[in-house]
Amino acid sequence: MPTLLPLVFEAPRRGKPPRHWLDLSPEERRDTAEKLGLPKFRADQISRHVFDHLSDDPDGWSDVPAAIRADLAEQLFPSLLEQVTRRTADKGTTVKTLWKLHDGSLLESVLMRYPNRSTLCISSQAGCGMACPFCATGQGGLKRNLSQAEITIQAFAANQMIAAGEVPGATGRLNNIVFMGMGEPLANYKPVMGAIRTLLEPSPNGFGMSARGITVSTVGLVPQIQKLTEEGLPLTLAVSLHAPDDELRDEIVPVNNRWKVDEVVDAAWAYAERTKRRVSIEYAMMRDINDQVARANLLADVLKRRGDWGWVHVNLIPLNPTPGSKWTASRKEDERAFIQTLERRGVPVTLRDTRGSEIDGACGQLAATVESESA
Repeated sequence: MPTLLPLVFEAPRRGKPPRHWLDLSPEERRDTAEKLGLPKFRADQISRHVFDHLSDDPDGWSDVPAAIRADLAEQLFPSLLEQVTRRTADKGTTVKTLWKLHDGSLLESVLMRYPNRSTLCISSQAGCGMACPFCATGQGGLKRNLSQAEITIQAFAANQMIAAGEVPGATGRLNNIVFMGMGEPLANYKPVMGAIRTLLEPSPNGFGMSARGITVSTVGLVPQIQKLTEEGLPLTLAVSLHAPDDELRDEIVPVNNRWKVDEVVDAAWAYAERTKRRVSIEYAMMRDINDQVARANLLADVLKRRGDWGWVHVNLIPLNPTPGSKWTASRKEDERAFIQTLERRGVPVTLRDTRGSEIDGACGQLAATVESESA
């Protein structure tokens, strides 16, 4: 009975996830097939099962010899995610899933169906090391980086949910992916970019998504923004600014002690100039902290210095407060005054539609809730 040759990967370190097909580039998949003693065409065949048919269980692949399916499963399709809990809101069109990884680390992803699209909010790290005091993930600290496969398989699982009819009204595949879940994406640069390339690769090597449908969020790691700029991909960059002045931003976004507001906004402007993609400035509205009209005017001043308004859009976010935290959402009248000030200054601005507050919707809240219940 034929069997696969054993693969020799780097010996796994403590906490390191097992190697998976989704960790590999198309070229690496073909090389891996050869190392397994398989003809190269098997790599494309396997990838079609994964990306076209959304199947990661070799046992059901009837066009692959039965004698090698178990070895394939063991060597290249280990289980990466185990569902801990799933919560729904908005009549089932918002689905938040808490996943457990092989080492017990927790991560979250949120699938949202809108009238004309399906969007997945995806995690890039288990926890986060940026320590923003108003963020549940930041307060929990960084557990570890996710692997390329652990990031990509969140999109795979979301597409499976849509295909299975588990999200009312959702059809087809994911249209948008936003790296706004747990973690700072640009602090885990290589796996995140590997996952993005898999999302963009056309069949049979990937999901065939549009780069314009992928948003990468950052609190402002300037060297990594510059590196992303050099990639030349028309992704959407979202910068979590949250304050237009260094005095306040030093407090609420600690990385500002390393890269100041002007440096972050300069890097964002350079990204927009290179990619011709409008940058989103994310601004979580916090009561009596950053929601004053004076700060709205200061934000307009900061953005205006970089050129006309075509390069940027401000996305105001009503804060989804963490239970017991002093950080809470702005009053509606303060939101309106902030928006009116920006509009009067000619700054493109929208107020984000909030979802999932009743299911611990903000990133890190569900993981924190489950961890505290099991402590």
